[in-house]
Order: sequence, then C-alpha cells, then structure tokens
Amino acid sequence: MAATKDPRPCSIADTLALVGEKYSLLVLREVFLGNGRFDQLVRNTGAPRDILATRLRRLVDARILTKRVYSERPQRFEYRPTQAGLELQPVLLTLMDWGDRHLREDDRPMILEHSCGHELVPQVTCRSCGDAVQHGDLTPHPRSPGWTVTGPTAT
Repeated sequence: MAATKDPRPCSIADTLALVGEKYSLLVLREVFLGNGRFDQLVRNTGAPRDILATRLRRLVDARILTKRVYSERPQRFEYRPTQAGLELQPVLLTLMDWGDRHLREDDRPMILEHSCGHELVPQVTCRSCGDAVQHGDLTPHPRSPGWTVTGPTAT
C-alpha cells in the first residue's frame, strides 16, 4: 500500500497519509480510552460530524478500526481498534509524552498509570537486546532507490 507522494519510498509518509491528520489521531486516542461511540467522538475530539464520519470510514477501510452495531433502532455503531490499530498505541503514547515534556510541562492533562502501579513513561527499546534506543544508536540501511544517507545528525 505505497500511497506516498514523497520523492522516495517512505513508511513514515505512507503512515502519515493514513493517520497523520489531527482528527484521525484524536479518534484513535478516544478509542484507546474506551470512547468509541460516534457522539462521544464528536464531543471529545471537537471534530465536525461530517469530517469525523469521513475519518472513521477511512480508518475502518484501512483496517485500523472495526465498527460494531450497539443499537439497532436507531442503528448506531461503536468503533474499536483492530490489531493494526492497537499497534499504533505506542505512537500515541510517545506523542503524548513528548507533548507533556515540551508543551505542557507544568500542566499535564492526563497521567497514565501502568499495571505495575507506576506512572507510564514510554520508551522505545530494541526488541533483541532490550536496551533503550538513543538517536546515535541507529544506523540506517536504505533498501529502496532515492535514499541518500550522510550519517546521523548532531544532537
């Protein structure tokens, strides 16, 4: 599903084309918090109803969310994450953590508690060795034409 207009093949560009719009990410936030009904999504995201309906349709078509009938009369749906949707949760947690630290340092709107009883501080780790990933630890190996790598950027 390479739908990128980026001059070179890029999974980040492809993902942003699908979920990089504000209301799509806010829908995912709400669904992860258990607020998957349309009226809840309108209220909690501030999205206009027509835009929200379009975003939901796109997320369902992309198999990030599923929709399930919870009322027959009138017919109403709630949205739940698929496995692919659940795999986006760490991305949102990392975005939230970055925003808490850099944009709302003294006014964090929510704290998430892990099942161990401590506040969650998301961290990217290597699946093989378990070490936390730092910028200088990464070595890019381009596999598609159009990529030029000159080395890591200075921090």
